[in-house]
Amino acid sequence: MKKIVLVAAMALSTCFLAQEMVTKPVQSYQTVQYNAKKKAFVDALLAKMTLDEKIGQLNLPSAGDFTTGQAQNSDIGKKIENGLVGGLFNIKGAEKIRAVQKVAVEKSRLKIPLIFGMDVIHGYETNFPIPLGLAASWDMNLIQQSARVAAREASSDGISWTFSPMTDISREPRWGRISEGSGEDPYLGSEIAKHMVYGYQGKDLSLSNTIMACVKHFALYGAGEGGMDYNTVDMGRVRMFNEYFPPYKAAVDAGVGTVMASFNEVEGIPATGNRWLQTEILREKWGFNGFVVSDYTGINEMIDHGMGDLQQVSALSLKAGIDMDMVGEGFLKTLKKSLAEGKVTQAEIDQATKRVLEAKYDLGLFEDPYRYGDVKLAAKEVNSLENRNIARNTAAQSMVLLKNENNVLPLKKSGTVAVIGPLVNNSLNMAGTWSVGAKHANAISLMKGLQDNFGKEVKFISAKGANIDYSEKLESIYAAHGKLTDRDNRPKEVILKEALDVANKADVIVLAIGESAEMSGESSSRSEITIPQSQVDLLNELKKTGKPIAMVLFTGRPLALTNVKDLPEAILNVWFAGTEAGNAISDVLFGKINPSGKLPVTFPRSLGQVPIYYNHKNTGRPLSAEKTAKCEYDRFRANYMDECNTPLYPFGYGLSYTNFTYSDMSVSNTNPKGNQSIQASVTVKNSGNYDGAEVVQLYIRDMVGSITRPVKELKGFEKVFLKKGESKKITFTITPEDLKFYNNALKYDWEEGEFDVMIGTNSADVQHTKIYWSK
Repeated sequence: MKKIVLVAAMALSTCFLAQEMVTKPVQSYQTVQYNAKKKAFVDALLAKMTLDEKIGQLNLPSAGDFTTGQAQNSDIGKKIENGLVGGLFNIKGAEKIRAVQKVAVEKSRLKIPLIFGMDVIHGYETNFPIPLGLAASWDMNLIQQSARVAAREASSDGISWTFSPMTDISREPRWGRISEGSGEDPYLGSEIAKHMVYGYQGKDLSLSNTIMACVKHFALYGAGEGGMDYNTVDMGRVRMFNEYFPPYKAAVDAGVGTVMASFNEVEGIPATGNRWLQTEILREKWGFNGFVVSDYTGINEMIDHGMGDLQQVSALSLKAGIDMDMVGEGFLKTLKKSLAEGKVTQAEIDQATKRVLEAKYDLGLFEDPYRYGDVKLAAKEVNSLENRNIARNTAAQSMVLLKNENNVLPLKKSGTVAVIGPLVNNSLNMAGTWSVGAKHANAISLMKGLQDNFGKEVKFISAKGANIDYSEKLESIYAAHGKLTDRDNRPKEVILKEALDVANKADVIVLAIGESAEMSGESSSRSEITIPQSQVDLLNELKKTGKPIAMVLFTGRPLALTNVKDLPEAILNVWFAGTEAGNAISDVLFGKINPSGKLPVTFPRSLGQVPIYYNHKNTGRPLSAEKTAKCEYDRFRANYMDECNTPLYPFGYGLSYTNFTYSDMSVSNTNPKGNQSIQASVTVKNSGNYDGAEVVQLYIRDMVGSITRPVKELKGFEKVFLKKGESKKITFTITPEDLKFYNNALKYDWEEGEFDVMIGTNSADVQHTKIYWSK
């Protein structure tokens, strides 16, 4: 495979623990001597356990973040004392966790410690950009570093297990949880998956500043019909293996400790009870040896899928390969009866228990059950200035400049700037969805960031201008998990006039619009993926003032922006940037950091194009390249009568304040044979007026195959920082490994023939060179 070298994009990046970046950790628990010792310990412990205690290890309830005093006296506390709980999640704080652990190791018969989990998705209290935003950085060092910071903070506060990374490929922007993944591409998603695992688990999982990762949701969760969460998934195995499975496998190959099953069905069987997925693929084919946990009540939900009663679905799950039951307590309530009735075996219960115990051993919990959680360390580590500076830089690198007419950006450090929009002063929404551990009051709003960083040079005046949505009912739905939208109940005309008055006093308008934090995320599917009309109306009225507009777009998904893209002079997509959002956005708006983000997912022109993604296949009647470029309709071709075939913004797209020019591409050998490697090169020059970073992208198309092949596939990328006027030759090494795919027999191999090698600045803007690779 190619060596990918990623360069830190700007001076604000804080480089620490460099030896942990990029290279795969060599974890101590993978040694033969260690595994022999672990096996002996776990086997001896297993022999002492009663049936109830074994089943208890498979039970993962939610703590509901109860207080320290409830640790022993609650229903969960009593179950812990009786050995009926294997782990807890949704409890936060070193003191609380220590108190609960004390019950397990001092009150229970065998003193087996608990494992404590939490959804540490894009940071703990120091929140980084949402995962889709992190993916837009295309910077594996920064992504791994974000997970390392999260692990350090969470572990200091008592957490030893995170339900991350989510590696579900999705081409469905209606699906709210697209915000929690890495986009549409299996190659980029795989690179991110393994670096997230490296960041969480570090070089040695037993160290007290690492946490066990959990790749989710296995499998195909991002392909639900209609973009509706939890919905049916139906696809063939060739597509599964080539397009959706790679990121899960990359995480397994990186040594991920646990896997979480998905809610959806796969080939008619819910993933939680699907033995082909959880055992035949995950364990037997890929060699995964950690434990598998259900998603929240995932076992119980198979009843509504039509798979039987609680006893039946619990047995089905255990036999499929599920080791731990999250919240539902189906294992706890039914496995003993199923064993007596011969519906499950003692060996199946023992195997699941053994896997949970082995994970606890790997975490070092048997050696020291209190190793995670140190009140004094947490006070220094959690939300520290160092961590926030890393988060600030990472957020800036994730932002994607979609448009910049007349060089409106970067803004001048003088004059008057009107800052308008429903998200200008809302710190609660800056972190975005799945920011479970965050203290949202600590987040920096856009207005605060602007004032704190440039308030001495620039006069900032602000107004709301519009609510997130005209509908009060919808806004109440959007305000989930305490992330209020700060709805203004004055007449909309009054709110708008206030904004227009402010705009008329300014030299330029910064307009902060888009989605609020919980308009994306779990159970946040949208049937329309446009900016709400209340905000579109605000933009239209501001356009009439004649003032230049820089639109700051908040979003957790690709949006259809066709109705607004021509109105502002500039569009900066900031996703949801995390704790340091306001500071990071300010850094980019005023040019302290030059935006270098690239889209990890395609932005459609309209909802009717969905699903739309760059690595699609041709039909037998493709629209010609010329007509595609001109958006011309051609009858009896694959196209729409009322819409273009092309996206609004393609995968890999992103502008800069500077310009990058590419030389002609060169290929070292256009007729390679066998296992030879070739080099494809291009020289990139920063020909503009600002220092900046560019993501150079390599795509390959297999022109003829035994099965139909995509029109192009990402096979490499390099993010390079260039000072203005500087040039650098970028070289990608291509081997037959990059040509492999799963054929109809699910054999993973490459086939000789013609290939189109492409290098460019995004998936649509590439140079081409044809090669013929023979076996």
